[in-house]
Amino acid sequence: MDKDTFSMLRDTVRRFVDERLVPNEDRVEEEDAVPDEIIAEMREMGMFGLTVPEEYGGLGLSMGEEAQIVFELGRTSLAYRSVIGTTVGIGSQGIVMDGTPDQKAEWLPQLASGAIMASFALTEPNAGSDAASLTTSAILDGDIYRVNGTKRFITNAPRAGLFTLMARTDPEVKGSRGISAFIVPADTPGISFGKLDKKMGQRGTMTCDVNFDEVEVPAANIIGGGPGKGFKTAMKVLDRGRIHLSALASGMSDRLVEDSVRYAVERKQFGQAIGAFQLVQGMLADSRVDAYASWQMVKDVAARFDAGEKVSADVAATKYFTSEAVGRVADRAVQIHGGAGYMAEYKVEQFYRDVRLLRIYEGTSQVQQTIIAKALLRDAGLDI
Repeated sequence: MDKDTFSMLRDTVRRFVDERLVPNEDRVEEEDAVPDEIIAEMREMGMFGLTVPEEYGGLGLSMGEEAQIVFELGRTSLAYRSVIGTTVGIGSQGIVMDGTPDQKAEWLPQLASGAIMASFALTEPNAGSDAASLTTSAILDGDIYRVNGTKRFITNAPRAGLFTLMARTDPEVKGSRGISAFIVPADTPGISFGKLDKKMGQRGTMTCDVNFDEVEVPAANIIGGGPGKGFKTAMKVLDRGRIHLSALASGMSDRLVEDSVRYAVERKQFGQAIGAFQLVQGMLADSRVDAYASWQMVKDVAARFDAGEKVSADVAATKYFTSEAVGRVADRAVQIHGGAGYMAEYKVEQFYRDVRLLRIYEGTSQVQQTIIAKALLRDAGLDI
C-alpha cells in the first residue's frame, strides 16, 4: 500500500478507536460482548481483510503495516481486536501461506469481506505448549478424513465460519511429523461447542471447547494439498501472530501510560498533583521506557520479517519482552491510581486483568525463553 493511502487507513482506525471503541468500553465489559453494530462497522472498514492479499479482496498489508494498525487497536479494550484477530492472523494465514490455489480462491474472499470469520483450532485439554502432542485424529476413509477429538480455549469458535484445524493424520508417527492442517467449515455435521469460558479478563472475547465427533472433511481440504505439513504451517503462522500480539501489547502500554500521566496530573494529595512526587515520576518513567522499547522492537522485527530475514528467535524475544512489559506497565498504572486503581470505575483495573493473557497465548513467556536460548546455543555450535 502506498504511503499516503496507508496513512489515511491508520488515521481512520485511530479515529474509530477514539470515537467508537473507547466510548463503548464499559458496555463491552458489562455485557461481556462486543456490540453487533461495532462488528458491522469493522466489517465495512475492511478490518477482517487486513492481511489477505489484494487479489482476494483484502488490503494485503505488510507485517509492518499490520503492526501499526494493531497498535492502534491495542489502545482500547482488547476484546475489539479479538473479534478480527483470528481471521486476520492465525485463522487465515495458514491458507494465505500454504493453501492451494483452489483453497485460496474459495475461502480468502469470504474471510477478507468478513462474510465469515476464521478460528484456529490447535490447543487441546492435554496439548498446549507441547502442541506436537495433540491427539485429535483425522483418519483417511476413501476421499474423506474422519475427525475426532476436542479442542480447548478456541478463540472466536462460536462466531467462526471455518476452522483451521490441526489434527493427527498418522497415528503411527509421534510428534509433529504426523500432524496435518485442515480447512473445516464450522457448520459441518459432528461439530459441537462447549459452554463459553469464564475468564479472568478480556470480557467480550469468546472462547470455548470445540468437539469433533466423526466429522467428515474432504481430503481436498488439507492445507498445502498433502498430509504431514500441518505443524510447519502452524509454526510459520505463529511467527506473524506473535509480532501481531507484540504490537497489541505495545498499544496497550501506550494507553496505560497515557491514562497514568493524566491521573498523575489530575489527582491531588498533600496540596499538589501526585505527579510532582518523584516516586510517582519514577513509575511513570519506567512505564514510558517499557512502552517505548516495546514499540521499537516491534517495528524492527516487523521490518526484518517483511524483508524475508530469518527472525523467529527475535520474534520470540519481542513477544516475550512486550507481553511482560505491558504487565509491568499495567501494575504500575494500578499503583499510580492508588485505591482508585483497584476499582472497576477506572479502566486500569480492567486492563490489568486483560493484559495478563498476553504472556500466555501463542506461546507462553517460558516457551519464548526456550526459543531464544536454543537459537543462541545452536549458533554457538551446541546440538540441542
